Amino acid sequence: MPRDTIDAQSQPLSRVRRRKSGTRSSNRGPIQNLIETQYFMRDYFIRRLLLIPPTLIGVTIVVFIITRLVPGGPLERAIMETQQLNASTGVSTQVAGHDMALSDEQLQRLKEYYGFDKPILISYADWVWKVVRGDLGSSYRYNEPVWDVIRSRFPVSLYYGLVTLIITYVVCIPLGVLKAIKHRTVVDNISSILIFVGYAIPGYALGSLLLLYFSVRLEWFPMGGFMSLSFYEMSFWDKTADLINHSVLPLICYLIGSFALVTLLLKNHLMDNLAADYIRTAIAKGVSFRQAVTRHAMRNSLIPIATTFGQNIVLLVSGSFLIETIFDINGFGLLGLTAILDRDYPVVMGVVLLAAVLLLVGNIISDFLVALVDPRIRFR
Repeated sequence: MPRDTIDAQSQPLSRVRRRKSGTRSSNRGPIQNLIETQYFMRDYFIRRLLLIPPTLIGVTIVVFIITRLVPGGPLERAIMETQQLNASTGVSTQVAGHDMALSDEQLQRLKEYYGFDKPILISYADWVWKVVRGDLGSSYRYNEPVWDVIRSRFPVSLYYGLVTLIITYVVCIPLGVLKAIKHRTVVDNISSILIFVGYAIPGYALGSLLLLYFSVRLEWFPMGGFMSLSFYEMSFWDKTADLINHSVLPLICYLIGSFALVTLLLKNHLMDNLAADYIRTAIAKGVSFRQAVTRHAMRNSLIPIATTFGQNIVLLVSGSFLIETIFDINGFGLLGLTAILDRDYPVVMGVVLLAAVLLLVGNIISDFLVALVDPRIRFR
């Protein structure tokens, strides 16, 4: 009897099966590996998508409880406004034994209107059931459905976010490569000074200066707003020119802070990869320096850029409420700030829900981009 047969019989059956299965897996062709990778990718995204509902429940229930516990809510504001109205008109509607300007019946109606007549968990369950049916409630301030309020503001922030995202990566990635290759040269030093100066200036402070000089003094750009009042009466090219004219100053404020992060992040990682052993080995084997940068070092340097891509989507789409306030832009960020200040809790919950969904989807996109850039990452 051959020796390998005796060894196979003397070993446990599980070990032989593992060896046979390993032999079969090593003999798989590229088509089978591709199909298996697609299955793993599908299962991975299904698992990530299944994690979205419990994460949303955790985030929204915390915010919902906070809106019910913080003082100065819509109920207290309604009582205060009634007291101020009675004081100004000289009419008193106080009930004996109560230090308020509303009767118990009126107070109960207000609680039912604002949804404060039920326990917190029951109120949250009612809100979740409405969200499942596509109803986020009505705004206390605008007296409109929350979906309509968000729908009217979201495209404005989406426009600025997409334009900022595209310009940032189109400009900063080549600039980071140039700074890494031309390290400690005149180009690197001058660009570093400009980047750090721009990063040190807050966007809202720069926006105030730009408005005073270019809009008030020189009158090159409008004072604010997203479009002119006669925008819908213009032709296509006039609409495009008007939109660009209103977007120049806000985009400068949005871009000035994001340039430094992406540029320096790519530069530092690219310099580390250029100093690695595998780059020197590739150059020693005859690979040109340009190919070593573009085919080897560049791909590894894009990993941190791909990791932060999903987070940048949320930050850019949500916008900066300070910049939107200065330029009088009715965007998503300003809507969230005014909703918090006015205690407009249905709008607050709608903004939190949409921002959480964008963050979770952005993280999934980041994982997918990292897997495309980094060959070491596999979906399992």
